[in-house]
Formats: sequence, C-alpha cells, structure tokens
Amino acid sequence: MLPTRWLAAGSALALTLLTGCGADIGSDDGSGSGGKAARTVTVDRCGEPVPYKVPRRAVAYEGGSADKLFSLGLTRHVYGYVMPPANPPVSESPWASEYAKVKMLGDDLLNKEQVVEARSDFVVAGWNSGFSDQRGITPKILDKLGIQSFLHTESCFNYPGFPQKMTPFKALYSDLERLGRIFRVERRAERVVGDLKKRVAAVAERAPRSGKRVPVFLYDSGTDQPFTAGSQVPPDDIIETAGGRNIFHGLDERWTQASWEAVTKAEPEVVIIFDYGDRPAREKIEFLKKSPHTKELPAVKKNRFFVLDYNEGISGPRTIDGLEKFGAYLRGLDR
Repeated sequence: MLPTRWLAAGSALALTLLTGCGADIGSDDGSGSGGKAARTVTVDRCGEPVPYKVPRRAVAYEGGSADKLFSLGLTRHVYGYVMPPANPPVSESPWASEYAKVKMLGDDLLNKEQVVEARSDFVVAGWNSGFSDQRGITPKILDKLGIQSFLHTESCFNYPGFPQKMTPFKALYSDLERLGRIFRVERRAERVVGDLKKRVAAVAERAPRSGKRVPVFLYDSGTDQPFTAGSQVPPDDIIETAGGRNIFHGLDERWTQASWEAVTKAEPEVVIIFDYGDRPAREKIEFLKKSPHTKELPAVKKNRFFVLDYNEGISGPRTIDGLEKFGAYLRGLDR
C-alpha cells in the first residue's frame, strides 16, 4: 500500500461463534436496555481513561474496525462504514451479511463531515489510519463535538500524548475486550477472544521447530524503496507465531520504508505479498522477479510467495485467518 493509506478461513466453529445474532446490549451485566445501560463506563483510549455511553450509531473506518464490531454481534449499533479503496470488497468478508445491513458512507478517507452528517455517536478507527490531525478528524476534535471515539491499540504507538505499545495480537484482544466493555457485552467479548487465542496457540504449537526460523520479507509496495512491516503491525506476529522471522522485526515501527540493500542482505526465503488496492499481487510478484535488487533472492528463485489479504494484515479478527493460512504454508515448505 502507499504510505498515504496510513494517513488515511477460520474454522466453521469460529465463524459460528463470531457471526451469530445481534448482541443484546446490557445482557452481559444484567443492566438491561433501560436507564442503567445509559450510564457511562470508563475504558482506556490509548491509555487515556474515557467515559463511554453505549453507542447507538457507530461508524467504522476500514474492514478491521467493522469486523471487530460485527464479531461481537453489534450490527444493530452500527450506522455505517467508510471503506477506502485499499480494502477488498466487503462481499468477501465472513461478515458480508452484516455489512449489507448497514450503510456505506464513503469509499475514501474518513472525514469529520461524514461522521457529523451520519449523526454518529461513536467512531472506530486507527491513529493516522482514519483519524488524522492533517485532515481535521481526531478523537479530541470529536470529543468537543460530543462524539465518542475508539482507537485501535495497535495504532496507539504514535498517538500524541497517550502513546501505548502492545504486541499486535495482544492489541487485537485488548480492542475486543474494550469494545465489549463499552457496549456492555463483556461475556461475548471474552468468548470471542478466547476462541482467537486458542486458534493462535494451535498454530504456534504446530510451527516448525527444527533448524533456524525461516527469514520472511513482507512486500507491501514501492520500487525505489520497499514499503514493509515493522514490529508494531499484525504481520510481524503472524510471521513469528507461524515459525518464521520477520527480517524487519528490529524496526520499532508500524508500516515503514526500508532499503533494498537490507532486503538483499537478509536473504529472505519467503516473501509475503500484501494484496490490496488496484495493483494485483501478481504484478508485485512480477516486479520482484525482474528487479535487480530482488531477482536473486532465495525466495524469488524458489518462487516462494505467500499472498496475504489486506484484511488479514490489518488489526481485526481476520488477522487470525491470515495466521492460520501462513502457518499451513510454512509447514508445507520443503527446506
């Protein structure tokens, strides 16, 4: 993906658990849907304690945000979503039927006008991935408008004033648990997180253990310089949990630029192609096969390319689908 974007399969059991019917707000703590449900609950937003009322007209930015809400059975509390071009069609989502029940509010970057026009009372997005100082839509600005907001923990790494650092999978669990508290569906959140943790543990248990970890390079985009995944985004946890080694794990960054020299020196044995937008994965693969920087890499010469879907690489429940697929790929390699 272009850097500006950031300004801007599981098992049948898992799908059954995650989709389900709409959650009954208040049913988890016995507060019901009357006056008690309107009381605030204090939940951290990137480490900042914030009081929340139960949202009724949530707006989600990108697939990861909407998936988190849908996975908790909160469809009837979602007014709509904003889906920038990088996202694959929502029809490909395990929650396609839930997307169909709410409104698509835009197909570009999130902006304040969309939120205000929707009379939203809750916005879910990431810092510098939806929320942006430059575009005039931040949690602080929305606070002044009386609109609640929720930041993905994974993006809190660079949040001014309240930076927070957590490994990507733990950040996903934290988001689901915090949303569970905000919407008063704690028990459902606990079940969803518990299932995701079991799936992660199952992949880790089956990860290859003989020899050194397979060096893996994630290729997002870029020709002069590669855009890739540092240690603070989900693909890093996907690679490490599956038994590989992200060659840029040492970069304490989210999505970032690196150098072709560093890629060449690392000699990756597998390349993950991050698939999104209007440049198909096959075009990225062809570039790597022809580029003088990469055509002699072990992964390229052995044609070891794994395609990771966009929504399996950003913070959301589908990240675990991506983990399971990549884990199976690594186990199938002939080393």
